[in-house]
Amino acid sequence: MNGDQASPAATVFDALGAEYEKAFAGSAAHRSSLDWLLGRLGPGSRVLDVGSGTGRPTADTLTGAGHEVLGIDVSPVMVELAARQVPDAAFRCADVREIPLAESSFDAVCVYFSLLQMSRDEQSALLRRLARALRPGGSLALATVPADVEDFEVDFMGQKVRATSFAPEDLTAALAGAGLTVESHESVLFTPSHPDATPEPHLFVHCRREESGPAA
Repeated sequence: MNGDQASPAATVFDALGAEYEKAFAGSAAHRSSLDWLLGRLGPGSRVLDVGSGTGRPTADTLTGAGHEVLGIDVSPVMVELAARQVPDAAFRCADVREIPLAESSFDAVCVYFSLLQMSRDEQSALLRRLARALRPGGSLALATVPADVEDFEVDFMGQKVRATSFAPEDLTAALAGAGLTVESHESVLFTPSHPDATPEPHLFVHCRREESGPAA
């Protein structure tokens, strides 16, 4: 991140820390999404985990299966937890919008709930960058809260959060614009295990990069 000012996302997730992992540990849909990804990866694949949080379950599951994981997160607290809990992965405290991503440098990318505090233009631009970072034919697994909202204030586990998201059909269009083809998706209603949590719609989307490459 540039400068000393923490981003809104870093402030929220620094405050939540390990509570976030506990709240979402029971997500069967997240585990199912990781199973989909594992079924598509060859031995020793290189995976980028965007918004890697505490490292569990995503980085932990992938390294446990023998893959090389780079986790990126804006929260120093989350990065410290992840490095301690998943020592076989590499974690970096940074804003993924600002770091260089080499063309075709990853076999897969995970983007689990890490777009929601970006504008729609930022989300679309990042999806294009992530698609270019995938090798042709590579896989991208994404999860979000599907809703037609922009800069909408919500209470999230006791924290005030301003969220932006897409309706499902608009997310599909954004993914297609990035050169990604949706292969499967799952919609669920999930209640995090936290006293301040309320039921949330979750959408998990599984994509592949077109062999011809993503849009510029």
